[in-house]
Amino acid sequence: MQSLNTIIAQIRTKEDQVSQQTANLIDEAYQMTLYLEDLLQTTQDYILKKGFRDIAEEIEFFRDIKPQILGQLIYYNKVFRIETLCPVKDGKMYQKFYMRQLQELKIDFEKHICGSHFYRYYKSGRSDRDEEYFLRGNINYRDGLNSYVFELDQRFSTYYDSKLARILANELIYNYLLTKINVEESSGSFLQNSESNKDIFWTDSKNALIELIYALYASGVISHGKIGIRKITLVFQILFRVPLGDIHHSFHRMKDRAGTRTSFLDHLKLSLEQYMDKGL
Repeated sequence: MQSLNTIIAQIRTKEDQVSQQTANLIDEAYQMTLYLEDLLQTTQDYILKKGFRDIAEEIEFFRDIKPQILGQLIYYNKVFRIETLCPVKDGKMYQKFYMRQLQELKIDFEKHICGSHFYRYYKSGRSDRDEEYFLRGNINYRDGLNSYVFELDQRFSTYYDSKLARILANELIYNYLLTKINVEESSGSFLQNSESNKDIFWTDSKNALIELIYALYASGVISHGKIGIRKITLVFQILFRVPLGDIHHSFHRMKDRAGTRTSFLDHLKLSLEQYMDKGL
C-alpha cells in the first residue's frame, strides 16, 4: 500500500499536468474528478483484494490516506458544480453568487460539522479513539449518525473516514470560494481595518508575485509541501490585497518566456547579493 506522502505527491503532480492541459477551471475540475474517482476505485480494489497487514495499517489507511483521496474528489466535484452554475464573470451577480455559496458552506459546517464530537477530536489531533473511528465494523448507530451511513460499503469504509473526507473537502472549498470573492471582502478580520498592516502592499507586477508563489510551492518549504498552490495564493492575495486571477495560466505563459523564465527570482538573487556586498 502506498504511503500518504506518495498519494499526495501523485495528486499534486496530476493537478499540475491537468492545469497545463486544460483551458479553464471547469475543465480542470472535471478532469481531476475523473482521475480521483479512478484512483479511489483502484485503491478500493487493492484493499478488498489484499487487505491490511495489521490494525495499525488499517487505521492509517482510513485515517490518513482514504480521506485525502475522497476529500479531494468531493472538492473537485463541488468546484465543477459551482463553476458550471456561475453567472458572467465579474460584476455584482458574480460576487453575490460566490458569497451565497460561501454562506451555504458556512451553514452546512455549523449544522453538520463544527459541533460534533468527532470534529473536536480531529481538530485536537487526538489518537486515543482511532480504533473506534478508523477500524471497520465499529459503526455505532447510537451516535445518531448521518443517514448516508446506510449507503456506505462497510468493506471499504468506517463511516468516520468519510466524515473526515468531508471535513477536508469543506476546508478546500472554503479556501477556493475565498479566492473567488473580492480580496478585501475575503480578508475578513485577518487584515481588515488593521492599522498595523495598511502599509503592506505589493509594488511589483502580478506575474512577479505569481513566480514567487510557484517557487515556494515547488520547493515545498511551506507546511512541508502539503498544501496546494491555491491556498498559498490565497494567503498572498490577502496579505498584499491583490487579486491574482487565474494563476495557473499566468504560470504557463511564463514557461514560454523568451530568455530566462525566472526573471523575478533572478532579480531577487541579484538584489540580495548586492545587499550582502554592502556590508563588506
